[in-house]
Amino acid sequence: MQRRNFIQLSTLAGVGLSLPMAGLLNACESHSEHSLEFKNLITGLLKDWSDGMLKVQINNPSNLDEHGALGCPSCSHIHGRCMDAVYPFLYMADKTGDEKYIEGAKLVMTWAENNVSQKDGSWTVITNPKSWKGITVFGAIALAEALHYHGHVLDKTTKLAWTKRLEKAGNYIYKEFTIDFTNINYPGTAVYGLNLIGNVLNRDDFKAKSKTLASQVKSYFTANEGLLFGECKKSSSKLSEKGLHGVDLGYNVEETLNSLVMYALKEKDEELLQILTKSLNSHLEFMLPDGGWDNSWGNRMYKWSYWGSRTCDGSQPAFGMMSHINPAFGTAAVKNTELLQRCTANGLIHGGPGFIEAGIPPCVHHTFTHAKPLAALLDHWGHLPEINTNANLPRTTADGVKHFKDLDVFLFARGDWRGTVSAYDAEYHYKYDYRQASGGALGVLYHNKVGLLCAASMAEYALVEKNNQQVQPNKDICLTPRVEVFKDDVWYTNLYDLPATVTSKDENGTIELLADVKLKNVDREEVAETASAFNIAYKCAADKTEIKVSTEQDIIEQTAFVLPIVSPSSEVVTNISENEITIQKPEGLVTIKANAPIRTKEISGKRTFNMVPGVEALPLEVFFEEDNKTIEFTITIS
Repeated sequence: MQRRNFIQLSTLAGVGLSLPMAGLLNACESHSEHSLEFKNLITGLLKDWSDGMLKVQINNPSNLDEHGALGCPSCSHIHGRCMDAVYPFLYMADKTGDEKYIEGAKLVMTWAENNVSQKDGSWTVITNPKSWKGITVFGAIALAEALHYHGHVLDKTTKLAWTKRLEKAGNYIYKEFTIDFTNINYPGTAVYGLNLIGNVLNRDDFKAKSKTLASQVKSYFTANEGLLFGECKKSSSKLSEKGLHGVDLGYNVEETLNSLVMYALKEKDEELLQILTKSLNSHLEFMLPDGGWDNSWGNRMYKWSYWGSRTCDGSQPAFGMMSHINPAFGTAAVKNTELLQRCTANGLIHGGPGFIEAGIPPCVHHTFTHAKPLAALLDHWGHLPEINTNANLPRTTADGVKHFKDLDVFLFARGDWRGTVSAYDAEYHYKYDYRQASGGALGVLYHNKVGLLCAASMAEYALVEKNNQQVQPNKDICLTPRVEVFKDDVWYTNLYDLPATVTSKDENGTIELLADVKLKNVDREEVAETASAFNIAYKCAADKTEIKVSTEQDIIEQTAFVLPIVSPSSEVVTNISENEITIQKPEGLVTIKANAPIRTKEISGKRTFNMVPGVEALPLEVFFEEDNKTIEFTITIS
């Protein structure tokens, strides 16, 4: 029996935004060599990841608490969502005919039924039955797609049992999910999930609820840039002091937008497709030239892994399936997949570009979630538009300054330099401060030739989701460039100055962003009896980036500007003088100069490592002179 695809070819072109139907038909019938290169990339990567997951799968029938689960090389507990692997496993079983993948799929489902399956049809995030159940929507989508596209490889008994289990999960989602019951990624994903399950099970009530949620989600896009908002407690909760919504790039591009695109294409929801096109274009502005997602400012950036977000699915479906509208969407899908491949070793994705060299073990969660969208792309391959890297990413060709009003975040570009300065004040949780790049801080500094130079971390690393984050190895040193002072052992920094303002100008070939900041502690209290008000000027010309820090107040306590430079421990650092150092990178020599001595924070070993965004760095610092004569200094990076 020929299996039908949920996303039909006609829906891809019938939205009033895209290529003519004839052109799209030709593109889909005969993908170019470049598009087929992408298919080969994701096919090989999916096999690598699937085999990697099988290697860590626990086969111990005498202990049902672990039998069938995916063991995690980095975490002391089993991830309840590991049954999401049922979809990539069944895909591989269907395409290769290898029984080991069927066995792997059966084992993860058996473990889930024995350990995280609940009477109300939900699955829980860990084995504790009182733990979070919202993740049911992700497992249900994986199971539905596995059954729909590849269920014929299963024996009748297993297929029937899994179909009944899917219906129980669908009933739970149908009853419990509303548009604002929690972060927007859950109801947003349920838009596609209920539609998909409704089609698999012929449940019109599921499809009707999906349509209702789809109508409601249209109001969750910001007024100016059309960024999806709602990543905060609750998803429709209060605005920030600056009147800004809670937005997280990682969750948006790797999870919610995927589901909304897949639903909108299938149902030919032209209004939603118009909204999504604008939103995808705005989100794409934050992709770096190497395929990394700049989520330095996002209010759930505690899960930022540079390639995306730790427990999401990956951005390939949304951007790949919409590449007929903007070919750069296809470039994004390819570039990000290539980055994921570079972060893969021994069949598992590592949580950032610095993990492998630093010897930090990977969390298996990254792999079983990111394998699903690759299977989805391959299952829809015959109906996809052309996907290649022929179109440039916006940030590849950018020049000048762009201010995102809905975020109070600035992107700047000149020559090969790319950077982000954030004054975004929206918080994920209004009781606890999980500080992303804010307070006029430099979130990212990137150079086209040598790559990533600065990348923000949390101000203080915290296990906001203890089941979904890895423990920070060694001492936690913040990677966000900042002004800081310690007074009576209390840390004061501009990172906690949420009202900070940034202005910009672009004159005579030089971009300048001027941040007016105060030094505050985590409780937002301004430091007293020493300088607290500073200006940080970020100046970018074609040949260099300068950071000029100044104050008009007396500096009584030792105050420094901290500039952590992303650098694996294998890179050679040379001290030219006390005011100048160089770092030899594979593609070029980075020089850092100051008009005051450059020091390195005390670290164990050659580098510090931070889980967010998953890189090694050299934490440099320049102090104001204690005699108060130097009330400003300049750091130049070239």
